[in-house]
Amino acid sequence: MAAGLSSRALLLSINNVQDHQQQRQRHHCCHTFSFNRRGGGRRRRSSLDSSALPLSLPTRLPHSRATRSRVLCRSTGLSDLDFSVGVGRDRLLKVPVSNVRNFCIIAHIDHGKSTLADKLLEMTGTVQKREMKEQFLDNMDLERERGITIKLQAARMRYMFKNEAYCLNLIDTPGHVDFSYEVSRSLAACEGALLVVDASQGVEAQTLANVYLALENNLEIIPVLNKIDLPGAEPDRVVQEIEEVVGLDCSSAILCSAKEGIGITEILNAIVERIPPPKNTAERPLRALIFDSYYDPYRGVIVYFRVIDGNIKKGDRIYFMASGKDYFADEIGVLSPNQLHVEELFAGEVGYLSASIRSVADARVGDTITHYSRKAEKSLPGYEEATPMVFCGLFPVDAEQFPELRDALEKLQLNDAALKFEPETSSAMGFGFRCGFLGLLHMEIVQERLEREYNLSLITTAPSVVYRVNCVNGDIVECSNPSLLPEPGKRRSIEEPVVKIELLTPKDYIGPLMELAQDRRGEFKEMKYITENRASLTYELPLAEMVGDFFDQLKSRSKGYASMEYSFIGYKESELLKLDIQINGDTVEPLATIVHRDKAYAVGRALTQKLKELIPRQMFKVPIQACIGAKVIASESLSAIRKDVLSKCYGGDITRKKKLLKKQAEGKKRMKAIGKVDVPQEAFMAVLKLEKEVL
Repeated sequence: MAAGLSSRALLLSINNVQDHQQQRQRHHCCHTFSFNRRGGGRRRRSSLDSSALPLSLPTRLPHSRATRSRVLCRSTGLSDLDFSVGVGRDRLLKVPVSNVRNFCIIAHIDHGKSTLADKLLEMTGTVQKREMKEQFLDNMDLERERGITIKLQAARMRYMFKNEAYCLNLIDTPGHVDFSYEVSRSLAACEGALLVVDASQGVEAQTLANVYLALENNLEIIPVLNKIDLPGAEPDRVVQEIEEVVGLDCSSAILCSAKEGIGITEILNAIVERIPPPKNTAERPLRALIFDSYYDPYRGVIVYFRVIDGNIKKGDRIYFMASGKDYFADEIGVLSPNQLHVEELFAGEVGYLSASIRSVADARVGDTITHYSRKAEKSLPGYEEATPMVFCGLFPVDAEQFPELRDALEKLQLNDAALKFEPETSSAMGFGFRCGFLGLLHMEIVQERLEREYNLSLITTAPSVVYRVNCVNGDIVECSNPSLLPEPGKRRSIEEPVVKIELLTPKDYIGPLMELAQDRRGEFKEMKYITENRASLTYELPLAEMVGDFFDQLKSRSKGYASMEYSFIGYKESELLKLDIQINGDTVEPLATIVHRDKAYAVGRALTQKLKELIPRQMFKVPIQACIGAKVIASESLSAIRKDVLSKCYGGDITRKKKLLKKQAEGKKRMKAIGKVDVPQEAFMAVLKLEKEVL
């Protein structure tokens, strides 16, 4: 009986395959080519050729329509990925505004944003598989080396959903707290966001910060749990965390693994179904928001923008409303993710613009583009100015590179709108710039980019913050450099910037992190348990205490599990002093620092000991002193280079030896009175490095 059934099923399967192949011959006229072994040429082979028949036939009958369609797809050699690749090649074709979706990916650092972006590009056929590489959108060497995203990147994708074409504009964002300004600019150009959370690590500090930014911009948020393929993944716990801590409904959260390609189709479907399309305002005068730009040495300033109202065509005369400059749009296009030319962009679309703009000041981030002949009545709100938190001096090693450093900073500021700088002069370093950054990592990245992209050799001073000095006459002076601090008699008090810092940590590391915060003059505010095993600590901390190695200490004391997020809350009066370094009685201004009274002795002792090692010995004794006003709090002495004047005295009276030593001492005293100590450049560099560690 069983044998009869199986042979009958086999016969039906053979009939199915033959029917299908006849259908292919009639409707598709499929022809394949094979190599002729004898002549080496190619012969045309019909799809009904015996060699084209499958080697193995299905042994059971397909039971459902889905199964049958799968078999047919396999027999024709097509797959979902091949279909997507075909669709991806047509991504420049126009779609209605109702089928446009603008979204970004937000997450804490290292939660898989870039990997997910790579997989979305691959699944939609935007990037061919042979061209695919890890961190595809991270096009800076620095990003690949460090494994972090520094710059926002845009990419246009085309996706077929229910037999309808959709245009998806993706903006990949950085995850580190120092690049939150990049994130805020990305959010302003979108209607929705994918909130990516690591299914093993859960909600972290920057996750919360980015969610709050997205909510301020009224974005539709889609929660995505990434890395579910890891052995330590706990999706149920993380879903509960998101609902309790963030307050998002996670009943429709998507479980995915960007690395393994699990759940990517569900994410694309959710983007189409849940993120609203942009408003159709194509009839209004053109208004486009610049959200990023960079300087190309051949084409000038390249502007990335989102069209809010109206449309823009190649060759249009455009007007920048903030700078008041006008240009002709020589080239417009889309980022997919490479630049592709198009003739026209409509409301809701994201693209780039080249107009031979040579001055970097003419097209700033946050400016509004409109038509010269039909200007918009009101410009777009733009972005809030970024407030620098950390300051340091940048000086060229070679003084002749000062003009190159100025040009490089101007061009880099075009690409990194959070960077601020102003000229500065130092007696030790010469001409340079005082630069403001959003954090220590931001400072490191800017320094490395200047050295790599513009071939500059730079000296960096110790990071500092801006202090506010209340003078006796009622004036308020802001001071970021110790040399600019008013005299002690003229100042009434000094205020320092204070930040509110939130630490998210497993409960095992609460003690070490509380100790760290209290050592840095932190004021405890709140502790709460997010879940059974994770706690949130809130402190108010002086920013000057955080610009050193606070983040490194946080990671080492928590074995890498804790994360932090901070925000500036204002200024607070504190017992701050100016610590001067005197060498041979002369004050060396570049080595002066502003420190808290409790730390003054430790910093002074460390600086004097280091300088004693670094300054070359002189012919006279050199005192090295750390002073607060006229009071010396730490001192070291560099002994003189002495000639052995007693070497010829092999005997005789002691008075002869005393006479020679007295004569030598008088000479040293006279030398000290007129002598000058030159502090070598290496000593300045070493002390600056030490200040970064001690402060």
